Amino acid sequence: MMELEPHSWKLTFETREDEDHCEMVVHLDAGDRSMAGFGRSTRNPSDPSVPQVGEELAAARALTDLAHKLSDDAWKAIETFSTA
Repeated sequence: MMELEPHSWKLTFETREDEDHCEMVVHLDAGDRSMAGFGRSTRNPSDPSVPQVGEELAAARALTDLAHKLSDDAWKAIETFSTA
């Protein structure tokens, strides 16, 4: 089995929020490339104001967006290889 080599990736979370909305941008610095994911949450007017919940939901959505972008990039790279 091959040994795993460490690669450092850095995630930075940027948050903007008000009483009813939270936006999160997750920036990925992977050394040779960088990208970002975006997430947003909106509080239902009938729900109590619990800021942590909005941040967690916005962060989860931003990470999901970033995961989709990483997956799309990986598939694009795979498709460039010949299958002869």
